[in-house]
Amino acid sequence: MNDSDIRPPSDNDAVPAKETAVQPEQAAAPAPAAAPKASTSLDRELAEAKDRLLRTLADMDNMRKRTEREVADARAYGISSFARDIVGVADNMHRAMAALDDELRAKADEATKVLLEGVELTERELINVLEKHGVKRIDPLGQKFDPNRHQAMFEVEDLSVPSGSVVQVMQAGYLIGERVLRPALVAVSKGGAKASAAPAANDNPGSGQ
Repeated sequence: MNDSDIRPPSDNDAVPAKETAVQPEQAAAPAPAAAPKASTSLDRELAEAKDRLLRTLADMDNMRKRTEREVADARAYGISSFARDIVGVADNMHRAMAALDDELRAKADEATKVLLEGVELTERELINVLEKHGVKRIDPLGQKFDPNRHQAMFEVEDLSVPSGSVVQVMQAGYLIGERVLRPALVAVSKGGAKASAAPAANDNPGSGQ
């Protein structure tokens, strides 16, 4: 064997190493799929239950407010029919006392004077009791006619007062709370200058008819 036939091993003669390169199939493998989202049916049910609860609470609040208003109205206006009858009694007492002029009172004996004073005291006490329960007499003499509180019976030609003023009260009116229990029966002026508006608070409670 010749020396030329003997040569040192070269790198090219090395045993090929085992391939460890990542195969294309492995590199392209998809990432693990995300876990499926939890069902939203429970969320929907909770939202619907919350909406029903809020609606129920709103209905209960409205019912409470409506009940409070009804109770307040019942307290304020529940005696309307009774008060309407009682003010008729007050009217009769007032008319009876108004029929006695100063001359007749002066000529009356002591017993009659005591009786008249008792009737006057009874009338005032009756008015006070009505006011205690929210019933107030209104006498609009000299005020501007208000169709919401007054009922015009006739007109009076009078240039000395503004047109549309109440110049006579045939029957006093009454309020119960903020409502008209009975309008005042009045005579209204015409012919003068137009009357200026006057606030309803100027009604004179407790004044004569």
